[in-house]
Amino acid sequence: MSRPRQDFEITPDILLRAYSIGLFPMAESAEDQNLFWIDPEARGVFPLDGMIVPRKLARLVRSDRFEVRIDHDFEAVIDACASVGEGREKTWINHRIKKLYGQLFDLGRVHTVEAWHDGVLAGGLYGVALGAAFFGESMFHRQRDASKVALIHLAGRLVAGGFQLLDTQFVTPHLQSLGAIEVSKEAYRFMLADAVAGRGDFLVWPKDRTVPGREVLAALAASGDEID
Repeated sequence: MSRPRQDFEITPDILLRAYSIGLFPMAESAEDQNLFWIDPEARGVFPLDGMIVPRKLARLVRSDRFEVRIDHDFEAVIDACASVGEGREKTWINHRIKKLYGQLFDLGRVHTVEAWHDGVLAGGLYGVALGAAFFGESMFHRQRDASKVALIHLAGRLVAGGFQLLDTQFVTPHLQSLGAIEVSKEAYRFMLADAVAGRGDFLVWPKDRTVPGREVLAALAASGDEID
C-alpha cells in the first residue's frame, strides 16, 4: 500500500481529483495533523447487484424502526465516526479531514446517511459522490444494526440513482458478510474510470423525503441483490 506523506495544503478540488484516480487521504491518528495518500494494492467494493441482505436485517429495514435521514447533520456524523469507543481504539479522522470533508459537504459532494431512533442519532455513514461512483469513508453505530440499516439505504439509493460503483476502501469480515469483495488495483482502476465518467443522482430520492425500507429493498432486489 502506498502511503506518501504530503505537506502542501489539500483543497477540495485536489481531493476530488485524487478520488478520480484511486487515491484517498488518511492520518495516523486524530492528534497527527499530517495526511498521507492511500493507494491500496487490493480495493474493497460492493457490487451494487451483489449486496447480500440477510433475513433478519431485511426484516429490520422493512420495519422502519430507524428513521433514515440524508445530509441532516454532517458534523454529528463525522464526529461520531471519529470517536473512539467499543471496537475502535483509535481514529484516522483528524481536524484536517473534518475540515476538508466539511467543505465537500457544503459543495454537495459529500453525503451522509443517518439512522435516527426516537430523535437520537443511532448510526450512520458518510462518503464522497463523484460521477456514478460513491466512496464510503466511515460509518458508526450507537445502537445495534443502525449502521447496517444506513448502509442498505445507501445501496438502494445508489441503485435507484444509477450509480455504478460503491467503494468501501477495504474489506472487513462485517462488510464481506453483506457482499463486499476485493478487487485488484488494476481492475479497480478500470471500474473507477467508467464510474467517474458516468452520472449518478444521489438525490434521486429527495433528501427531505422519508424513504420506506420496503422501497429500498425493492430497488436492490430489482438490480439482482440477494434479499432474504
